[in-house]
Amino acid sequence: MLSRLIGSFSLILLLGAPVFAGDEAPAWLHAAASISVPGYEKDVPAVVLHREQHVTVNDDGRITTITTFAIRILSREGREFARASEFYESDSAKVKEIKAWLIRASGQVKKYGKDEIIDAVEDPNDVYNESRVKLIDASKDADTGGVFGYQTITEQRTVFSQDTWAFQNRLPALLSRYSLTLPQGWSARGVIFNHSKIEPEVGGSTYTWEMRNLPPIAPEPSSPGISSLAPRLAVSYFPPGDTQSPNFRTFATWTEVSEWLSQLHDPQSNPDEALAAKVRQLTADCKTELDKIRVIGRYVQAIKYISIDIGVSRGGGMRPHPATEVFAKSYGDCKDKANLMRAMLKVLNITSYPVGIYSGDPDYVREEWASPHQFNHCIIAIKISDETRTATVITHPKLGRLLIFDATDDDTLVGDLPDYEQGSLALIVAGASGSLARMPVTPSEVNLVDRRVEASLDQNGGLNAVVREKATGNWAVDFRSEFRHLSHSDYEKAISGWVNRGATAAKLSKVDPRDDSTTGNFDLEVDFTAPAYGQLMQNRLLVFKPAIVSRRDSLTLTDAKRTQPVVLKSNAYSETARVKLPDGFDVDEMPDPVKLDTAFGSYSISYEVADRQLVFTRKLVQHATTIPVGQYDAVKKFFERIRAAEQAPVVLTKK
Repeated sequence: MLSRLIGSFSLILLLGAPVFAGDEAPAWLHAAASISVPGYEKDVPAVVLHREQHVTVNDDGRITTITTFAIRILSREGREFARASEFYESDSAKVKEIKAWLIRASGQVKKYGKDEIIDAVEDPNDVYNESRVKLIDASKDADTGGVFGYQTITEQRTVFSQDTWAFQNRLPALLSRYSLTLPQGWSARGVIFNHSKIEPEVGGSTYTWEMRNLPPIAPEPSSPGISSLAPRLAVSYFPPGDTQSPNFRTFATWTEVSEWLSQLHDPQSNPDEALAAKVRQLTADCKTELDKIRVIGRYVQAIKYISIDIGVSRGGGMRPHPATEVFAKSYGDCKDKANLMRAMLKVLNITSYPVGIYSGDPDYVREEWASPHQFNHCIIAIKISDETRTATVITHPKLGRLLIFDATDDDTLVGDLPDYEQGSLALIVAGASGSLARMPVTPSEVNLVDRRVEASLDQNGGLNAVVREKATGNWAVDFRSEFRHLSHSDYEKAISGWVNRGATAAKLSKVDPRDDSTTGNFDLEVDFTAPAYGQLMQNRLLVFKPAIVSRRDSLTLTDAKRTQPVVLKSNAYSETARVKLPDGFDVDEMPDPVKLDTAFGSYSISYEVADRQLVFTRKLVQHATTIPVGQYDAVKKFFERIRAAEQAPVVLTKK
């Protein structure tokens, strides 16, 4: 029997007793349902009333976790949050209990038990299905005004004496609490991210961190990820004194993390003769170090991605499979791909290292907390000579020049890095020489779309146009991904939709994409007609926009106020459009040129008439940066002026 105080509810939660009999909700859920909820904006679909996790650590390596959760549905869109879920690793953990209740606005209670539990694979690509989740879905039963709550009890064994806890997601949370009970004499240290520091309440061997009345985190264009906005706790716990527990692995420094991961990775990266023969075959015609790395990189990216983790909670999930096995089977996950590439490069006497990184949020990893828990992805750092020059090279104080490459993302080739990894803190896993390093950020000019447009207008405003684009860097990655992952018809529909956003009713006669896997560039030619592009007025004036097709992306900042920083990516765009004027018409009015220069980017647009052609040019250079909320007006006005300039028309008049 376990009893604990539930904050201001002033009641005792009884676990293990038969308090769930019948369609009756437990007292803690009724107490949560009685809380008066503040007023929120209409777009807030639900509010978390109670969010709690209590972790009990036994010195034999067993960990018991009790999770308690209650949420009030504020709109029909909020019904999707009426779900209970508990993840577990089948080799080392079990969900001992999962139960849920729905208190409808009428007060009627519906209880969910074992008959409603779904046990599913977390990742359908997981060969061994060890990572699983138990679910109870009440979303179809829930409605506005109802309160959904659930409670789970899990038990697991893990090698790590570390844990993380997110106090909220985007929804507001009235009470969020994390408690950690340790064996006698143990101690805990916690770090709070995305929030001011809070100290735990300590009672005996129990540490409790609590937050209340957390406001909603509204999604805003080009804002940081939720993992860099919502408050979260990272905690490590230690046995008495300087001793080490035989059942837990404790990390105090990043060097210790590097040494531990090196022990898992390095023995797995040895090639055999079959693998070596393949390397020699692939690189037979390569003349430079970079050529060899590119060929090996393309080969490794082409093998099928399948998750094959085994023993995740025991640390085995961070150990790659032997490179020879991955080569023979031709499939693997991110760490397997990085490890295979290391083995292949070893045949060429090129040294490389695994790199632990968080994929999806460049600001997620924090230096203050040394832990492999901060990584969800593995890439590679390749030691290169001075002859190799690319935009994704960093200089490590101990290891020298390192080319950073993601062997999993087959749309991003050697010499580039996915934009969601650029600028991240990542761990170069190199034994005692390993350390955190800032990943490269490619310059704006590397991520370029260079567009050329040749067009002609007829006397009625009809347009014939040819658009040719050359994309490099991350632009090429985006265009390549679109081309590869859509069917032929869907790709042409996507291109048609893009053209029609600028040239209404356009009809495409040619769509010719060209993907250069050697240079990493992506070219596209599109031919089309738009019979009523220009507007003929009173049979005398012809009005049209020289910005015929839009840029592929545009940052729309329309809100008067903002609560989060603006995150800009590094890229550049240039266009030269030549529009042949119709016979019998001259230019009567042209917009004024525009030139903008700021710390975060520059923009220019100009017009010229030469040889019966209107020559229209525009160029945008955007730097990778995060703009504080206090400077929101400046960036908002910058993009507003760009939008206005690109909508400005040219007026022709009949002679």
